[in-house]
Amino acid sequence: MNPSPAQKRSGLLSLLLAGSLLALGAGCQSQGAKPNTAKYFADWPAGAAPADVGRRVAQKFVDRKLEIETNPRRFVIYPEVISWYGSLSVAKLTKDEALRTALIRKFDYLLTPEGSKRISPDAHVDYHIFGAVPLEIYMQTGDPKYLDLGKGFADRQWAKTTPDGITAEARYWSDDMYMLPLIQVQAYRATGNQVYLDRAALTMAAYLDKLQKPNGLFLHSEDSPFYWGRGNGWVAAGMTELLSSLPADHPRRARIMAGYTKMMAALLQYQAPEGLWRQLIDQPDFWLETSGTGMFAYSMVTGVKNGWLDAATYGPAARKAWLGMVQRIGADDQIADVCVGTNKAFQQVGPDLAVQRKYYFDRQRHSGDLHGQAPVLWTAAALLR
Repeated sequence: MNPSPAQKRSGLLSLLLAGSLLALGAGCQSQGAKPNTAKYFADWPAGAAPADVGRRVAQKFVDRKLEIETNPRRFVIYPEVISWYGSLSVAKLTKDEALRTALIRKFDYLLTPEGSKRISPDAHVDYHIFGAVPLEIYMQTGDPKYLDLGKGFADRQWAKTTPDGITAEARYWSDDMYMLPLIQVQAYRATGNQVYLDRAALTMAAYLDKLQKPNGLFLHSEDSPFYWGRGNGWVAAGMTELLSSLPADHPRRARIMAGYTKMMAALLQYQAPEGLWRQLIDQPDFWLETSGTGMFAYSMVTGVKNGWLDAATYGPAARKAWLGMVQRIGADDQIADVCVGTNKAFQQVGPDLAVQRKYYFDRQRHSGDLHGQAPVLWTAAALLR
C-alpha cells in the first residue's frame, strides 16, 4: 500500500527530527551547544561594558611607546605582541576603524629597513610569537606583505624539531603553552593549512602529559613545582586559542579538551570572593594577581560561549572575574596588581622549595604592565564575540 500524503509528511518530519537530534548530540559532544549567555555577559554596571573597556585599554597601547623606544631594549618583546593582538581583536569586533588604522600604523615602522632590525631573529619561543600580529593584520586587511612576514615566523619555529616532532624551542615551561600555539594557530587561520594546527595540537598534548597534575593545575616547570598564577593563565589561554580553531574531528581535540575542562574545574575552587585568583593559585596567604585572572576570565568566557563549559556553573565565575579586573583598572586605563615578568624559580633562586616559594611571593606588582593589559583585551574581545 502506498503511504498517504499525511503519512509521508509524518515520516519526513520524523526523519528531520531524528537528524536534528543526531546533529545536536554530535555538536554537544564535540563543540558543545552554544547557550544563551546574556544573563551572565550583559547588563554591565557603569564603566564595565567590554566594548568601552576594550577600546580604552587598546588606545592606551596605541599611545604607549614600545620598549625599543624607551629602554635600552634591542627587540620588540612578547608582552607588546600579545597586547597588539588583543588590541587588533577589539578594534575588529567594535568596528573601530580609527583604532585599527592606528594599530597598523604603529606596526608599520617595523616593516622599514631600520624597524626590521628591532625584530629578533633568534629561534626562541618568546620571539617567534611576534608573527601573530602581522598574521592578524593580514586577516583584517588582506595585504599579503603581512602574511609573508607572519607565516615566516611560524615556519621557522619548526625548522628544527625534537625526535617526537615538536619544535626544539619547547622548554616545558607553562609559559610556552600560549607562546607556541598562538603563532601556529594564527598561521592556520590565515592560510587554512592544517599543518599549523597539527603542530600546535601535538605540542599541547605533549605539554599536558608532562605538566598537568592530578588536581588539574600546572607546574611552572618540573623543577619549579608551584602553581604560579600567570603560568597557569598562559596554559588556559593557549588551550582556548587552540580549541577555538581545532576541528571537532581532530584526533587530538579530545585530549586537549579533557585537559582544558579539568583545569577549569580546578580553578573554580580557588577563585577569591573578589573574583580574582592568587599569585600562587592554591596558597591562601598569597596576594591577588590580575594577569592570571585575566587569562582565566578569557578562557572561561570563551568556554561558556562555545558550550564547552556549563553556563550556569562557569558563567557567574567568568562575570565575577571580569568585574574584579575592571575594578582594578584606574582612571589612567592601567590595571593594577600585575606580576612583573617572572622566570622559573629554579633558574633564579635554585632548588630550595622554601626559597622558591618566597621568590614567587616577593615578585613586584606593577600597574599597566602589558602582561596584565593584554588579558583585559582578550577577555573584552571574548565577551564581544
